[in-house]
Amino acid sequence: MKRSAICGIICVWLPLLLQAQTSDFGIDVPVTASGGAMYSDRLQLRNPNASAEAAGFRTMLYPTLQLGPHWFAYSAVQVYYDPYFYYDAFSPEHKVGTDVIQAFAGYSFTAKKASVVIKAGRLASAFGSFPLHYDDTANPLLDQPLSYITTLTIRPDQLPCGTGDLLQQHYGSVSNSCGGVPGRNSGMTPVTLYGLPGVEAGISVGRLDARLQFTSGSPANPQPTAAAGKYLQWTAGAGYTIRQGFRVGVSGFRGPYLDQAVAGLLPAGTTVRDFPASAVAADAQWARGRWSASGEVQRFQFASPNFSVAPSITASYIEAKSILTPRLYAAIRTGWLSAGKVVDRTGVTADHFAPLLQSYEIAGGLWIRRGQLLKGSYEWLKSVATPGNRLNVLGVQYVITFHALNLAFHSI
Repeated sequence: MKRSAICGIICVWLPLLLQAQTSDFGIDVPVTASGGAMYSDRLQLRNPNASAEAAGFRTMLYPTLQLGPHWFAYSAVQVYYDPYFYYDAFSPEHKVGTDVIQAFAGYSFTAKKASVVIKAGRLASAFGSFPLHYDDTANPLLDQPLSYITTLTIRPDQLPCGTGDLLQQHYGSVSNSCGGVPGRNSGMTPVTLYGLPGVEAGISVGRLDARLQFTSGSPANPQPTAAAGKYLQWTAGAGYTIRQGFRVGVSGFRGPYLDQAVAGLLPAGTTVRDFPASAVAADAQWARGRWSASGEVQRFQFASPNFSVAPSITASYIEAKSILTPRLYAAIRTGWLSAGKVVDRTGVTADHFAPLLQSYEIAGGLWIRRGQLLKGSYEWLKSVATPGNRLNVLGVQYVITFHALNLAFHSI
């Protein structure tokens, strides 16, 4: 594990351990370990001589502390070998790594009829409803919705000169002409599935729930804690349970996303805070009997100094799941991501600055026994920039869950 990951978890847990002298507390370490294999021509896009087959693994560790009735700490640490996820196939180099997806201290209490939770540390984004579905048992399919995995044709460390510059970019390979970090690189993802440093307050009253989060950096471009002074970002969300099994929600964020690498290229008297990323979203979850469904609609805008109508993205998905037998289920997800209209400062216009992406995935899951899940899926990814079936993926995952440690104590 990376030294920074270990230090981050220790810094979250140590202050709480010191307060546990007179409280009941427990230690729990659930584990989800997954192995996966895929077949796709995506693996050959960069190197036609490469194999169209690949395998990887992923282990999620969830060290958790409960310290009396109020204090707790939670971590989600990922250890992986790529390529594992479908989107890893676009960059098929084999590598081992770790990520701290969440690591925070929390305090919960009840005030009259309201339940309140306050968190501080590394947090999943409060935008949208999918970021908390990072465990392979929480996602009935193998891939993730497009807005959480697609690298846009926009980079935070480079500035496009205008509409013509944007139209020359490609998903996964971006090199703008008006300055910044030189060379080609991937663009940014609209919403990260990895944690952001920050604080969050959540409240639940009856059928209503709400959350407010302040983080260092945008969900599209997270920043280290030390950069919070320049990159303070707010994200808010709320939901209402219409009836049991049916909830609707909204969320949004706004804050700077451009790197300091382009700060000297901005108009005189402006800073990166004058060119924010902003987004709004609506989501819904429904379940009844053996059927369940969920979906989101999102719109993102990325202000840029050379545009009067800034680049924007609209994305949505809907997924459904049916429990066929107590051990067997089937699921489907369809989604799309569309680049919006842009107008640069010289008046040059484009209705869409990047190709439309559409995805369709069908999957099945079999619970072999308690804590053991076998999943398989086939995904169609459609883009006019890459016709045919070269972006499609066939994949399988084997997932096991267990508790590496589960202890409860009472201090004397």
